[in-house]
Amino acid sequence: MKTLELAVEPLSREAFAPFGDVIEASEAVRHFPINGGNTERYHDLASIEPGPEGRAIVSIFRGQPRALPFRVEMMERHPLGSQAFIPLSGRPYLVVVAPAGAPPAATDLRVFLARADQGVNYRTGVWHHPLLALDAVCDFLVVDRSGPGHNCDEVQLDAVAVIPTVA
Repeated sequence: MKTLELAVEPLSREAFAPFGDVIEASEAVRHFPINGGNTERYHDLASIEPGPEGRAIVSIFRGQPRALPFRVEMMERHPLGSQAFIPLSGRPYLVVVAPAGAPPAATDLRVFLARADQGVNYRTGVWHHPLLALDAVCDFLVVDRSGPGHNCDEVQLDAVAVIPTVA
């Protein structure tokens, strides 16, 4: 099987826009003071989509660390709802995505290095790799869908894609 090395790019709102939302407190998002000026609210950071007959649920996922270089051999998607990951452990992590639609080829993948203060929300149907914690066990607050219907498709890639060691 052919092997492809993937480039790792920093996570930004603009670069990630085709796949979903970056969840972060920044000057680029709507924010305003609340609670008598004691708190700054960063408002409406992700479009949570529970889909028909679904409801939004909140869970904690505890991810085991992945060693780099890492071989990406499969991807998954949730065809009925979005899925948001907000890091709780103060550590950077990796995000691997491909556009919604037909199952992706290895050449369709993009890899982002997320800072410890950035979450992501995958739009409904966007292909992504399962959680990629780095260096240590990491907890993530996850907002996704519960409800009837099959909501997880998995596919094997046509080639192995490798994420190299990141600085």
